[in-house]
Amino acid sequence: MKTYQRIPGDESFRDSISTVDQQGRRNFLFPKKPKGKLYNKRTIASIIYLVVFFSMPFIKVEGEPLFLFNVIERKFIFFGQIFWPQDFFIFAIGFLTFIVFVILFTVVFGRVFCGWACPQTVFMEMVFRKIEYWLDGDSSAQKRLHEMPWNGFKIRKRAVKITVFYALSFLIGNFALSYIIGMDNVLLMIHDGVGAHPVTFSALIGFTTVFFFVFYWFREQACLVVCPYGRLQGVLLDRKSMVVAYDYVRGEPRGKVQKGTAAEDLGDCIDCAACVRVCPTGIDIRNGTQLECTNCTACIDACDAIMVSLQRMEGLIRIDSEENIARGQKKLWNSRTKGYTALLGVLIGVLVTLLVTRTDVDATVLRTPGQIFQTQPDGRLSNIYTIKFANKTRKDLPMTLKLENMSGEIQVVGNALVAPRESYAQSPFFVKLKRKQIERRKTPIVIGVYQGKKRIKTVETTFFGPGY
Repeated sequence: MKTYQRIPGDESFRDSISTVDQQGRRNFLFPKKPKGKLYNKRTIASIIYLVVFFSMPFIKVEGEPLFLFNVIERKFIFFGQIFWPQDFFIFAIGFLTFIVFVILFTVVFGRVFCGWACPQTVFMEMVFRKIEYWLDGDSSAQKRLHEMPWNGFKIRKRAVKITVFYALSFLIGNFALSYIIGMDNVLLMIHDGVGAHPVTFSALIGFTTVFFFVFYWFREQACLVVCPYGRLQGVLLDRKSMVVAYDYVRGEPRGKVQKGTAAEDLGDCIDCAACVRVCPTGIDIRNGTQLECTNCTACIDACDAIMVSLQRMEGLIRIDSEENIARGQKKLWNSRTKGYTALLGVLIGVLVTLLVTRTDVDATVLRTPGQIFQTQPDGRLSNIYTIKFANKTRKDLPMTLKLENMSGEIQVVGNALVAPRESYAQSPFFVKLKRKQIERRKTPIVIGVYQGKKRIKTVETTFFGPGY
């Protein structure tokens, strides 16, 4: 099978990024407003994403949010299920599964997540950028405004833009806060006013300012400089990865058809730079896969529009692999992706098993330190213990304790044993055994923890006696 090699060219573009000039100063980009089939699909996907983001804090399950990431109180809710620090091992398995999924997805499909589902991209390109096009116009108008000396017109434009961007950032900040403390608490704080919650309001203003800074000034730099996922693609992608790619076999040599030049001597690329003008990170995808590319597919729509106008076949820029373009073949699966898929399947199975077998109540029994046996009036011996509960459910649970491996009595100190909902609790209790049951200084005992008639846990501990 005939193979093709990329035509060598100027590689100086790899020495710097498009958002920084030769003096190291910020080079602001003014991408042309994209349009096309893929952009329409991205818009629909973003609308669904935004509806979910802004509606989910209002969705409740048994009076609790559907999702909650309350780091302060160490309380986490996923799809209505409450998780506590005792469930950290489940979180670790889930995080490992997510990492493997990211690796597998990137190996196969490149950075499609960055361009289509990343919150930074969705808010930047589908919310703030659209507002910017509405306020300042398309790329040429934005560039003229940027280069214009400061005057009344520019000041008014900038003031309106800053006000709108900051107000929207404040709204996003409130909803982000609702994922931490719950929407009910956010609404309560709004009702109480700033004076009643100065610390929380100060933190909210800080987050709002960060959001504003990212979406007003920092923009694509968050993907190029801060985000570690972009750095990972350098070690995850290979010639078999599906990425936004330029078909150089079909497109080269590029150039406009001029008088005296045969059309068959040139490739399909007419060097119009439409793909460069719409790129939100300012790269030329014809140079190959680059760190800055987020696979937003804007260049695909721009190129397809040019090809249609020239009555040429679409797909000069498309989602494909370097190997497929060079060899003219279609092959997605290889041994590496199969291995990642198998590993991912195992991890998902382990995660599902842990979630299914996860207990609603954790119990720990500890002997009270510094205490030895006591002799009761009836001649029995007693030891004192403490039981600690972590109730992950939304209701109070009455609990009972039973000796499993021998006869005896368990006496709880104080009121009836109850594990309060969504909380921790502890209670001391006595274990009383007959003297004839104690044959050595340390006697192993097994205590069953029951919720009604259901035994939720057995705990092994020791009973201290006089020894013989």
